Amino acid sequence: MTSISLRKDSKVLNANIVICGSKSESNRMLILQNIIEGITLENLSDSDDTRLLQKALSSTQELINISHAGTAMRFLTAYFSVKQGSEVVLTGSTRMQNRPIGILVDALRTMGANITYEDKQGYPPLRIKGVETMANTVTIDGGVSSQYLSAILLIASVNKGGFTMKLTGNITSIPYLKMTLSLLESLGVKTNMQSDTITIEPSNSIVSTSHTVESDWSSASYYYSAVALSPIGSLVVLSSYNSQSLQGDSVLASIYKSFGVETTFTDKGIVLSKTSDNIEGNINLDLVSAPDIAQTIAVTAFGLSVNCKLTGLHTLKIKETDRLVALRNELTKLGASIAIDDNSLELKSTGVINDAVSIKTYDDHRMAMAFAPLMMKTDITIENHEVVTKSYPRFWDDFMGM
Repeated sequence: MTSISLRKDSKVLNANIVICGSKSESNRMLILQNIIEGITLENLSDSDDTRLLQKALSSTQELINISHAGTAMRFLTAYFSVKQGSEVVLTGSTRMQNRPIGILVDALRTMGANITYEDKQGYPPLRIKGVETMANTVTIDGGVSSQYLSAILLIASVNKGGFTMKLTGNITSIPYLKMTLSLLESLGVKTNMQSDTITIEPSNSIVSTSHTVESDWSSASYYYSAVALSPIGSLVVLSSYNSQSLQGDSVLASIYKSFGVETTFTDKGIVLSKTSDNIEGNINLDLVSAPDIAQTIAVTAFGLSVNCKLTGLHTLKIKETDRLVALRNELTKLGASIAIDDNSLELKSTGVINDAVSIKTYDDHRMAMAFAPLMMKTDITIENHEVVTKSYPRFWDDFMGM
């Protein structure tokens, strides 16, 4: 296992960084590109997840291993269900084989999919035989993962008879669901979301298009944190972003005002500026629509000795690791007072940051990147630092080059 030791460096930041396309947007568009003719894509993510998805979509093998790529597992389960004449076994890493997928499989089966479990019921590996047609209605729990909903909506987009999805429970990660619907709309697919029902209108007018993927806001979060933990006057320019983003994590621009960071949109991206050290004593956020930035925010608050309570985090328990437990473990080692339950995290300032702590990353790319900005405050070692390739392969070059 490799590690990287980061020496404390509290300098004023001044950097220009180009971040690759959003993994979430790239993966949705790749599925659509493979079921709709004539779509060309630019600025795709260079993440492991996207590369694994591309490899799976072009594979002629029966066994397809997507390693840790959770989005790929969900999207491909739906995709191969409607790939007529194909038969694949879809599997992943040991962690992936312990991440539940039963809700999605059950929903697809009610639509007519031919999916069986190779081992443990409700978990990968899955044997999937593509069928010619599937039902144009489904009822599914919307409170577990928006990726389940998006996986079905992507394949339903080409249903000439239209499609209706009825949702039960409290819908989670709504911005990611809206991203899927907006991307479909950009291709001429008419959609409508009202309360607990999503509809896709019957259509033969799907259009060919060239689509440029916006840069990834989740990846931007680590620079927001670095600027927040740096002296006043620090400035980092990131491209390519826009003020009308489809990505839920774009809420970073408003959240980080509370940490003294201003965001300015330009024609080519965003400028992050540290303008104040007058930080609020208590930060309370509901992150149900943007759970992937919870780790970054918690670490920022700790580094600034700010109390914070984060809620809406129930999906973090089924990510690459149980991210709530991982955060509690590592922040406690650093000197934090932290409590968690199944849906929330509460951090209380102790005013202490322990020096030369080694951070375990639990095979989770976001653990590695979220803790890196603490180098602005203390010496820190990040274990298994190469795990960042899952979503941001150039992270260490870009981050250390600031």
